[in-house]
Amino acid sequence: MIPTPRQAYELLQEYNQGEFHLKHGRIVGDVMRWFAQELGYGEEADFWQAVGILHDLDFERWPEGHCVKSQELMREKGLDESIIRATASHGWGATASDIVPEHQMEKVLFAVDELTGLIGAAALMRPSKSVQDMELKSLKKKFKDKKFAAGCSRDIIQQGAELLGWDLSELMERTLKAMQASENVD
Repeated sequence: MIPTPRQAYELLQEYNQGEFHLKHGRIVGDVMRWFAQELGYGEEADFWQAVGILHDLDFERWPEGHCVKSQELMREKGLDESIIRATASHGWGATASDIVPEHQMEKVLFAVDELTGLIGAAALMRPSKSVQDMELKSLKKKFKDKKFAAGCSRDIIQQGAELLGWDLSELMERTLKAMQASENVD
């Protein structure tokens, strides 16, 4: 079974209660949907969004088994292997998951997961507390400051851009636009 975005969010809520994780799932889902449409995969937008929503399904309860436990949980729920693989691929090189992002959608997820966190943290530092008035120049400055949002891996963000064949500025600009279009970003 491939869940709709709504079903994906309901499943996320089964294993996550913290507002941070629920919001992050919604935001990454929105960003993935935006990229699906932007990159010519509009007919797969619901799938891309569901993958974004579910990518951290296991993180709140099983951080040490992240991207491995989620595969077990999704199989128990009868989810299609394509969504299981896609969500687990975002942990390549950072978790016990050895699934390499291959499909364009998997590469986008790998690239934007950490970056959405960095953008969200940068927005909180702005007087407006919003991404709506954030400029690329400001985001780049925060990216270069290794002490700022230190939990967001710059190496993974850079590696994600390389996987996509984009330079870092292009990835940042597109992800910022996607977040500005999200209904779930304050």
